[in-house]
Amino acid sequence: MTVAADEVTDEVTDTEAGRVDWLHIAREMAEDLSTDAAEREQAGRTPLDEVERLRESGLLTLLVPAEHGGGGADWRTVYAVVRTVAAADGAIGHLLGHHYFLSFSPRFFAGPAHAARIERESARGRWCWGGGIASHEPPLILTPAANGCLLNGYQRYATGVGVADRLVVRAAGYGTGEPLAVLVDPTRPGVVSGGGDTFGQRLAAGGAVEFDSVPVAADDVFGSLSPDEGVLSPFASLAVPTARLVSAQLCLGIAEGLLAEVHEHGRAVRSPWQPFSPQPWPGGAPQEPYALTVYGELAVVARAASALADQAVDALLRGLARGEDLDDEECAEIAVLASVTEAAASRAAQEITTRALEVAGADAASTRHGFDRFWRNARTHTLREPAAHRLREIGDYFLNGAHPPFTLPA
Repeated sequence: MTVAADEVTDEVTDTEAGRVDWLHIAREMAEDLSTDAAEREQAGRTPLDEVERLRESGLLTLLVPAEHGGGGADWRTVYAVVRTVAAADGAIGHLLGHHYFLSFSPRFFAGPAHAARIERESARGRWCWGGGIASHEPPLILTPAANGCLLNGYQRYATGVGVADRLVVRAAGYGTGEPLAVLVDPTRPGVVSGGGDTFGQRLAAGGAVEFDSVPVAADDVFGSLSPDEGVLSPFASLAVPTARLVSAQLCLGIAEGLLAEVHEHGRAVRSPWQPFSPQPWPGGAPQEPYALTVYGELAVVARAASALADQAVDALLRGLARGEDLDDEECAEIAVLASVTEAAASRAAQEITTRALEVAGADAASTRHGFDRFWRNARTHTLREPAAHRLREIGDYFLNGAHPPFTLPA
């Protein structure tokens, strides 16, 4: 199963000859994270050290254009990085993936000059971005004030609130109700974050956050998130498939990470379905038919979802390259393909993180392996974005030609 991920990373690296090998850096980071992933996850401490390692590696700024002081990488590279890191530590992959999407959001919702200024500041400070602008999250209230605005309200969940240098949140304009993307410095007075209590993704530093008359400069209001027809350009609407593909790569990374660990375990430990025999396996390799069949089925599930992800990333990159020339129908096709991919990746993660443990047997329950964290991380993430909603949108598009609504994911 890791073969598919390696093929992706090798392809990306080859296309960036002469540049920084971000995939090599990501693999080193993943190797570093994997050495104590189970212990760190069980401890559940705020991932301050992990974020500092990401900062020092340069991975936090790789999506910022080189002319603005960043790594100048594209989304294909970013998705491969997220998937690589998530295979070692799903929660840190989650944190990093949301950082990339939120740090890119000014390009979708702010003007070019405005976005460029923010990106320069982000690169200079090596910011870690957190927050959340999900459509189902009740908006905060943004009220005009003498020197900008004041932000008030309570957000039930935001990624990275315990470690982020900047938060991007969804707020409603006072009196108009228009949803807006807003950049907030979490060190400002009035920002109070609480720890999360989920059974998975415990190192994503997520949790609730409250805003009590938090000052926001006018330049830190990006723009509208309104789903009303004609408000957002097709290019800005690409924010939805961009975020959904972050989710898909996260799911694939978690699934591939568990398969890699169970693969090593399965070759070293006799399958619980293998009749006991003092004789070794022929050729030294496991031959139990049930185990081989399950691994074969999971390989099909993983590779099918991975192939869909490749197609969706190709389509998204073409859409991003078209910029403001992109039309509504092209945007809809990209959005549907991203939803198909997210649904397939979500199902793959859930199936793989459940069934792979079955063939590993009772020994897989030992806390020394930490296999359970893969299932808990996958299930926690997929509960926030049920595949049923994506399937309804996909069916409506293929049956009726209805464009997917502008619904930003968690």
